[in-house]
Amino acid sequence: MTTKNISSKADIDADVLIVGGGFVGLTLGIALANAGVSGAIVDRVSPAVQQDSLYDGRASAVALGSWRIFDTIGLGPSLQDDAQPILDIRVADGSVSDGASPLFLHFDHSEIGEGPFGYMIENRAMRRALLDATLSLANLQVLAPNTIEKLTRDASGVNVALDDGRRISARLLVAADGRRSAIRAGAGIEIRETQYAQTAIVATVRHERSHEGIAVEQFLPSGPFAMLPMTDNRSNIVWTEMHERADGYLALSDTDFKDELGRRFGDWLGSIELEGPRFSYPLGLMQAECYTARRLVLAGDAAHVIHPIAGQGLNLGLRDVAALAEIVVDSYRLGLDVGDSPMLGRYERWRRFDNTVLAYATDGLNNLFSNNIGPLRVLRDVGLATVGTLPPVRRLLMRQAMGIFGKLPRLVRGEPL
Repeated sequence: MTTKNISSKADIDADVLIVGGGFVGLTLGIALANAGVSGAIVDRVSPAVQQDSLYDGRASAVALGSWRIFDTIGLGPSLQDDAQPILDIRVADGSVSDGASPLFLHFDHSEIGEGPFGYMIENRAMRRALLDATLSLANLQVLAPNTIEKLTRDASGVNVALDDGRRISARLLVAADGRRSAIRAGAGIEIRETQYAQTAIVATVRHERSHEGIAVEQFLPSGPFAMLPMTDNRSNIVWTEMHERADGYLALSDTDFKDELGRRFGDWLGSIELEGPRFSYPLGLMQAECYTARRLVLAGDAAHVIHPIAGQGLNLGLRDVAALAEIVVDSYRLGLDVGDSPMLGRYERWRRFDNTVLAYATDGLNNLFSNNIGPLRVLRDVGLATVGTLPPVRRLLMRQAMGIFGKLPRLVRGEPL
């Protein structure tokens, strides 16, 4: 079990209290603690459970900018062996019966010259690296499994009572507790939400031939089917399917499920074999009406949820972390109150535009490609091929995929706080 041994039940005084010990909460806590800002992270799930392969056997696309965050806060060496570089991306329209269109969009990382597009990393490997990193930070405490019994926010600070009787006081509260955030709901922050008629089916396959670091996304009528390169001749499959059919595919035997995967995967990597369990989750779009309240900020899925069509959900959350950490650390070093309203307003202005643009861009792409309308298919094919012939547009899209476009926080640039 990877966790800090906290034998004392003494009350805790921290600069920042983070609710949610997932990727966003842990990364933020480590970044702040490295810069001298004390923190406490509260999560209802124990670290041992979080690292179990049955808890979350998925993998995530960590864009180049997000990798720089991990590397700059010291996680690079512990993640390197589990990180598969994404060197090329191929995007094509298609169908299950006819396969991929001969017109496709191809991105080559060498055209930008800053590194790979990113890395595919298994979620449990990221959790292990993050939790291990907390052990050496005396000014960061991970309190799990714990729940919050009482929470107050006022002009002087944040005060929390935990289920084990401990109390935490802080200057700033960060809600990193996911798309159904109890902290966001308790603060009365409204959300705008759309549920797609789609389910994401996630699985890992091992294949005969090397993927050569190539990520493939094929747009099928039911939604995108992504084949994402992993270490050891494996690929992570993110299969978007309509709700009414997804349950049937999930109920198939391993042999029949593999056959259905093979119809979509094709034979470009030879024969495939399932590795590990299947996972699924419903897809939706969510944006919080605001990212801040008195001494409170939202980060990650507590603030925004997008379609996985571009693999950018985690990366948006990590850019939230980088921006928020930079603002908090700068305020702390100036001797300012890290939970005051001007600081929170700066965070919201910085992050809302990026998050909103990408949310509605992915929504538009999903609506455009998730159908089998003949004239639209022709336009899509021609559009993808045309983008590939326009170097300025192609490079812009590549930098966006790498997460290195726009006003970048220091951590995303690979610079320490």
